[in-house]
Amino acid sequence: METGNKTEVTEFVLLRLSQTHEVQLFLLFFFLLFYVIVLPVNILIILTVRGDPQLESPMYFFLANLAFLDICFCSITPPKMPADFFSQQKTISSRSCIAQLFFLHFLGGAEIFLIIAMAFDRYMAICKPLHYATVMRKMLCWVLVETAWAGGFTHSVIQVAFVVHLPFCGPNELDNFSCDVTQVIKLACTNTYILEFIIGL
Repeated sequence: METGNKTEVTEFVLLRLSQTHEVQLFLLFFFLLFYVIVLPVNILIILTVRGDPQLESPMYFFLANLAFLDICFCSITPPKMPADFFSQQKTISSRSCIAQLFFLHFLGGAEIFLIIAMAFDRYMAICKPLHYATVMRKMLCWVLVETAWAGGFTHSVIQVAFVVHLPFCGPNELDNFSCDVTQVIKLACTNTYILEFIIGL
C-alpha cells in the first residue's frame, strides 16, 4: 500500500534469537521441550485441584486459575515457532503481530494481577488468621480472579492502543521470536520519543 512516497509495512520479519541454524534448532528443541513439560503439569494441577474436595481452599483455587493462565500464556508463541523454523521467510503479518501483542499483554497482565491476589490471600492467612475464613470467601475469590482478567485486558488494550495507529514504512525486522511492544514501536517511521517515555522504554 502506498502512502505518499513510502510503502506501508504489512508484515514483520522475525530474526529469532540467532541466525545460526544449529542454535535455532537447539532453541526450538528447548522451547518445545519446555512447552511439552509445562502443558501437562498445568493440566495436572487443574485436574488435581478440581478433583480433590480437600483442595477447596482459596490458595488452591488461585493456583488452578494461575495454571490455566499459564497454559494460555505459553500457547501464544510456541505453535508458530516450528512453522517458522522450517520456513524460508520467518514473517508475521502486522495484524497477527498486533494480535500476538494483545494476547501476550492480556494474559501476562492477568497473571501479574492474579499473583497479587494470591499474595493478598497468603497475607490474610498468615497475618490475620482469625479473620481469614470470613474475609476470603468464595465470592471474594471469584471477584479477585475476574479483577485479574479485567486488569490484564485493560493493560493489553492500553499497550495495543499505543501501537495500532503507528505508521510503519520500514525497516520491518524484529530481533526476536515474537512481537514485542518495545521493538515494534522502535520500527515506526515517526517520532516515538514521547510514546517511549510514557511506556518507559
